Amino acid sequence: MSQATNQSWGGRFSEPTDAFVERFTASVNFDQRLAPQDIQGSIAHATMLARVGVLTDDERDAIINGLSEIKGEIERGEFEWSVPLEDVHMNIEARLTDKIGITGKKLHTGRSRNDQVATDIRLFMRDAIDVIEAELVRLREGMIGLADREAETIMPGFTHLQTAQPVTFGHHLLAWQEMMARDHERLLDCRRRVNVMPLGAAALAGTTYPIDRHVTAELLGFERPAENSLDAVSDRDFAIEFTSFASILLMHLSRMSEELVLWTSAQFDFIDLPDRFCTGSSIMPQKKNPDVPELVRGKTGRIYGHLMSLLTLMKSQPLAYNKDNQEDKEPLFDAVDTVRDCLKAFADMVPAIEPKKASMFEAARKGFSTATDLADYLVRKGVAFRDAHEIVGQSVAYGLKAEKDLSEMTLDELKQFSATIEQDVFEVLTLEGSVAARNHIGGTAPDQVRAAAQRARDALAAIKGEAQ
Repeated sequence: MSQATNQSWGGRFSEPTDAFVERFTASVNFDQRLAPQDIQGSIAHATMLARVGVLTDDERDAIINGLSEIKGEIERGEFEWSVPLEDVHMNIEARLTDKIGITGKKLHTGRSRNDQVATDIRLFMRDAIDVIEAELVRLREGMIGLADREAETIMPGFTHLQTAQPVTFGHHLLAWQEMMARDHERLLDCRRRVNVMPLGAAALAGTTYPIDRHVTAELLGFERPAENSLDAVSDRDFAIEFTSFASILLMHLSRMSEELVLWTSAQFDFIDLPDRFCTGSSIMPQKKNPDVPELVRGKTGRIYGHLMSLLTLMKSQPLAYNKDNQEDKEPLFDAVDTVRDCLKAFADMVPAIEPKKASMFEAARKGFSTATDLADYLVRKGVAFRDAHEIVGQSVAYGLKAEKDLSEMTLDELKQFSATIEQDVFEVLTLEGSVAARNHIGGTAPDQVRAAAQRARDALAAIKGEAQ
């Protein structure tokens, strides 16, 4: 078989490509995933070419019908992918020509594989972002609902993983939700830059045919055509931006995973995860392992690697398109799959978390978590804060020796550190009094948690409304 019969570019060459090089440079084994988007883009391109008079209506219809039949073959698993044809684009074009004859060869008029693949990837990423956003919305809704239900559930708040002050479980969950809200904004912002159409840039300089890129952009749902043909075919910022979003998201999910792993341990015993999100041990029958959060925590490094891969891929490329860019797809595809699956796992799991309220409350009673409340009490009584800090420090030292929390000491025990302390001190030394006292926006008071949950719901509803 001559080179010209199995390549789109064989006319200039005097010998066929080396068999190893053919396999080494081919991308069809992974870019066939872009087939739906490739066909979608080709149908729009053919429609535009007919509208400007480059194709006849009959040629357009033959191309569209042929592409629709090929889409069916691919969906049914009947399509035969060929490595010698290099990529998804040439495989589909060759099959189209087999089906409808020479008219199939006219489809590529006014475009190049450079702008074609750039368009396909953007269409793929736009679809992927929409799926990922739906899972992110589901996760945020689950977090908000659970936070609202647990607005009064008291647990210890930590700094340096040491007991600091009492908070509510609902307040802690809303901290997670704030992370997800920022990630949501980043994802939507990324989608806006994805939604720009390269098609029509051709190889790098545009085309001499009288194409109408605005028509094609409208047919494909792009916000606008790319402004510069050189940048259009070589830009992969959107892929880097997506994996940057993915890296921050997975960092957040990893932080949550770490807490879930700790909280399910016998040492913390704060929560229970349903059995369907856990696995057992092959040797220790008592084990219930939080494998879902552990695996999400582990996948974070995988995503970081994809970001570094894409940044490194692009760092020294001259304009315009280079074969290096073939290496963008595998890390990008895996990042999409990993993010989608991690979000689905969390969206299913988080609403099913069962807090162990008694364990949380008892843990909050330890570690002198109301020490700051005692200091604030003394300040309200007229004691300078630094003096109050010293007084409370002395009372904590006494409590450590006596093995008593501040709330367990008698009034006489407390008064030995300051005569300012009166019976009303016990109103602030209780855990309930401590969380209720932080009754301002952003605070952990139950009423504030419920109000924050409602604001989060409203903000999410507004985003969903804008998307519709």
